[in-house]
This record gives sequence, structure tokens and C-alpha cells, in this order.
Amino acid sequence: MAHKNLSSAKKAKNDEFYTQYGDIQKEMESYLEYDPGTFKGKVVYCNCDDPYESNFFRYFVLNFKKLGLKQLITTSYKPSPIANSQLKLFGGDTTLPASKGRPKVTANKFVINKVHDLDDNGEFNLADVAEQLKRNKGNEWSPLEGDGDFRSIECIELLKQADIVVTNPPFSLFREYIKQLMQHGKRFSVIGSMNAISYKEVFPLIKDNLLWLGATGNGSDMVFAVPSGIDIADADRQKAARMGFVGDYTRLGNSCWFTNLDHGRRHQPLPLMTMADNLKFSRFKQIKDKKKYDKYDNYDAIEVPFTAAIPSDFNGIMGVPISFLDKYNPDQFEIVGLTQSWYGIATQIYPQQTQVSATGTRSTVTKLNDGPAIKLDTPPSGETYYIVGKNCYTKLYARVLIKHKRTPT
Repeated sequence: MAHKNLSSAKKAKNDEFYTQYGDIQKEMESYLEYDPGTFKGKVVYCNCDDPYESNFFRYFVLNFKKLGLKQLITTSYKPSPIANSQLKLFGGDTTLPASKGRPKVTANKFVINKVHDLDDNGEFNLADVAEQLKRNKGNEWSPLEGDGDFRSIECIELLKQADIVVTNPPFSLFREYIKQLMQHGKRFSVIGSMNAISYKEVFPLIKDNLLWLGATGNGSDMVFAVPSGIDIADADRQKAARMGFVGDYTRLGNSCWFTNLDHGRRHQPLPLMTMADNLKFSRFKQIKDKKKYDKYDNYDAIEVPFTAAIPSDFNGIMGVPISFLDKYNPDQFEIVGLTQSWYGIATQIYPQQTQVSATGTRSTVTKLNDGPAIKLDTPPSGETYYIVGKNCYTKLYARVLIKHKRTPT
């Protein structure tokens, strides 16, 4: 249901998903644990975040001194449907009528250069930020000339000034967003769908070790605030409620962080059993008690249905689920490719096939070329399979093709 929710949001270009403070904090702290100086002396840019509701702004401004930031820049895309209703940074009104020193409800730019306790209560908090902005004490608060689109000239100019970009960009523009970050050589940590791993614009970056998954929340439930009245799948709303978020919230089960900031998790060796031990002792029925691992018919690789079933002593190429990238250690494995037709490394291209559904319905398709195929001795019962000539096949989800890195002897 989470996958359906995320896909529907993308199709409808409904990009209003607001990240929880705790999720941001956990991910940023994973970078700091690996390198305490990750943000020291850096300009951080949150370019899809209105400070009226952004927890990204809240995290970085409240931790400005702790992180050692040089500057925090935040820009909003357009008048937000929940503007000033989440953080209530500048009061409780939702209309924000124009007044002296206050920009109209539009795309805004906030630039934070320094923070300190202004109300003498011994604590720095959002009230101090609001007061500093009102007094313009070394910080800037002004409307943007345009709509705040990250592709606009004024936002690109701000991007050029930044060292690190951290935000939750529009799901529908993720390809373009990542492309822009790479073109400008930026460090970043952004949220997207795990489906983006197989995008043409993303996977080659992962393969070349220019981008990887973050340390937290990968493929697990992340809760997001949404505008009031948005259509949310009941199961996702209820799951968010069980997690303590009642009201205008949803959970997305396949969201993850994409980053090029290093963290310790990606350098942890993955403990593995030998092929023989996996065949004998694995808890996965797809492996246990088999005589050998299945081999793809259209790729020169064996099928490994779960990361834990990767054999330690196999020197060839292995196909693993994309969720493997959450455990990927570039010192232990090499990424060879992806089982998608656009990647172009299939060893076999099939003509039109007959698809037989689990209920026995038949149709003519070409789906067998969209993933790894395994030739079957007999047609399976109650499962979808494909017929090409006298042969029948099953098709699996996309697989990342990997192999072990071995130290030369």
C-alpha cells in the first residue's frame, strides 16, 4: 500500500510530503558519528523548504552552532498549503497578512549567518530565530523574485554558494533534481523512493560510487506530514497513527535517503556463509535444501533472493534485490550492473511471450525482457509465468548484479 501511495503521489505530482524532525536528526547524526566535522564551516542549503513548516530548517538552525555551520540558506517553492501551521515560527496566524518587515505569503528566502539567545532566557530556540529575523540581526529574510523552483536562476545562484544540500525534494522531479546536484558538484543528503535506484539517471551514479543510500530509514516506515484534505490510503494513515502520528500524516514504506556524504554503516563488512552452508542451513526456503542456486537465463549470474543468502565463496556475478544497497560495502563488493533492459547487458533477448497469470489468463507480452528470467522445468501452479516456444520462465523483480572484491594473492 505504501508503494501504491508513493506511486500515486508521483503520478499526480503531489509532492507535499513533510519530513519528521526525528528522521532528519537520526540521519544527520550518522554522518557526524563517522566524521564530526561533516558540516563544520559549511554552507547548507535546503532548497525545497519553507521555514514556516520545514523541519530541515528547524534542525539546522537549532543546531547551527553545534554543527559549526558557516551559513544556512533555505528557500521555499511556493505558498505552502500548511504554511505556518507546523512550527508556528512567527505566530499562530495562517493568513500571514503583509506587514512591515514581513514578506507576503510567497516563495521566501531565509539566510542564517549567526544565532544567539536574544530574549535572555539562557536558551537558544525558534523564538530567538524569529526575533533575529525581525530585527535583521545579521540574517536575511526576504521574498524571492520567482516561485522558488529549484531550477530557477535565482535558486541556482544560491545553490552555487552552497557546500551541502539537505532536503526532501519533489518526488515527481527526483531525476532532474539529482542531475542538477551532480552537475554542480554538490554534497547532499536527500529523501526519495527506493524505486529511484533503478532510474537511468541514478543507478550509474550508484555503480560508480558517486551516490549511495543513507544510514537510516532505508525501506522502513517513514512518516510524513501532508496537507489537510489530501487523499491518503487508509492503511498508511492508520499505520502512521499506530506510530504516534494522528491526523494529516502518512507512512511510506519504500522511502530512503540518497547521499554522497560518508557514514560508517557503508563500511561495515557483511557476514556471510558459504554456498554449501546456505544451501544446507539457510532460513530462506528459496535456497535451503536446493542442490544449487538458480541461474538466470538472460544474465550471466546466479539468483540470490535475499542479501543474507549471498555466498561468501562464489567468485562469479550474483543478482541481489535492490534492498541489498542498504547493506552495500564498497570495500567488500563491486557493482557490475542492473537487470533492466535499458542497461543493455542481457545475454538473451526474448521475442513476444505468452504470459499466463496466476488465474490462468493468457496474454501476449514482452515483459520477460524487463528483468531476470529463470527457465523452469515445469509450469508453476498458482504463479504467473511466461511461455516462449516450448520453454516456460518466471520473471523476477529488478536485481543489482554484484561480485566479491578479492584481495590479490
